[in-house]
Amino acid sequence: MAKAAARLQIKLKSSESHFYYYTMKNKRNTPDRMELRKYDPVLRRHVNFKEEK
Repeated sequence: MAKAAARLQIKLKSSESHFYYYTMKNKRNTPDRMELRKYDPVLRRHVNFKEEK
């Protein structure tokens, strides 16, 4: 039997605008919510992106 999928697609939302990124994460290695500093093209600068449910 196959194991349950460890990699999930997640949605990262900008903390300062309406922009989203979609990415994958391994739930076994990072069980907590992710927070990354990425480029926001709406604001044209780097901001924090938090994982949404």
